[in-house]
Amino acid sequence: CFFTFSTRLEDLRVKLKNEGLLNISYVIVNHQETYSQRKFHLLKESVSDYITVYQQDEQQADVWTTLNGNKDDFLIYDRCGRLVYHLGLPYSFLSFQYVEESIKIAYCENKCGNCSYMEPEIDGICENITKKADEKLAEIEPKPTGQHSHHHNLHRHRQHH
Repeated sequence: CFFTFSTRLEDLRVKLKNEGLLNISYVIVNHQETYSQRKFHLLKESVSDYITVYQQDEQQADVWTTLNGNKDDFLIYDRCGRLVYHLGLPYSFLSFQYVEESIKIAYCENKCGNCSYMEPEIDGICENITKKADEKLAEIEPKPTGQHSHHHNLHRHRQHH
């Protein structure tokens, strides 16, 4: 149900804001199918003004196809517009920590050196967040078993410069 989703997304937005993670843009891309289009106004009304709801035009190329994703995916970009995480089901369920931790890591990583988009006062916040995120991810990551395994729904995108 999108009411549960939108409530959880708003709760996550507020939580991250309260932790000092500011200037994060949240965008929900509504699916192109007729049913989703008819429910657009309900989806828009179920989120705060701080979360953008984008309605695809029926005539345009599907955003999810263009982004090589699905309607329930989370695509998390860094402040420079680079895709850092692409989380698909079940990793995109907001009841899990994957989305929150991925946003925090994308927010705090400084891949290109001295970033003009980083503000000095968030360095301390990010040090704590990154340390906690590394500890949590180490706890939840599957341990190697000697067998080859695939994790197609949790993709970390590394950019090389």
